[in-house]
Amino acid sequence: MKAAVMQPYFLPYIGYFQLIHAVDVFVVYDNIEYTKKGWINRNRMLKTGKDEYFSLPLKNDSDYLHINRRRLAEGWPREAGRLLNRIRETYRKAPFFTEGYALAEEIITYPDPGLFGFIHHSLQKVCGYLDIRTRFVVSSTLDIDHTLKSEAKVLAICQALQADVYINPIGGTELYSAGRFGQQGIELLFLRPVPFVYAQFSSDFAPWLSILDVIMFNGREQVRHFLNDTYRLVKN
Repeated sequence: MKAAVMQPYFLPYIGYFQLIHAVDVFVVYDNIEYTKKGWINRNRMLKTGKDEYFSLPLKNDSDYLHINRRRLAEGWPREAGRLLNRIRETYRKAPFFTEGYALAEEIITYPDPGLFGFIHHSLQKVCGYLDIRTRFVVSSTLDIDHTLKSEAKVLAICQALQADVYINPIGGTELYSAGRFGQQGIELLFLRPVPFVYAQFSSDFAPWLSILDVIMFNGREQVRHFLNDTYRLVKN
């Protein structure tokens, strides 16, 4: 059985969904510290031919709280409307705007004020749209030692799931040892996205934007092609 473990990211780039699609079980961390400068509650979309950040505003709180204890800002319902307006203005002339915007609206108007619940729902909605049938598991529900860190925690998760293959994004090649995984009978692989280009509004292509951008310009079937054919699994 193939497994992957990741933090929850808000409407991440297609490589995140390639990873979900490549495994049988996808574990989403909810009981680790929120990373302030990471991608948990922000991403990028197109704006006049260039990339522009969008984000989920959070209630002021300790940066050391676990993701499942962080909450959206009290003004989020108002900000949600503004974000939807930005998406509408940016992509209203995109060829698959109608279905892409309907998905964005269903995600962004979801009423859960908890950061983890909100993002977890968004990931499942995108997977449902793209017919990705991978099983999701929330990390805190697993019977492991949750004080473990980094590689040791991933190994414990794989053992709890009885996984024999672990797949990680290519950026983690220096974090994990094939030898240590091999000692536990687990093959370690890395997912390397293959760069690809699709038509946006201008001739200058902005790569690796939010999955919303890919959906708006390509539609469901073409995005499923990208999920299958624009990455490689490699060893360290």
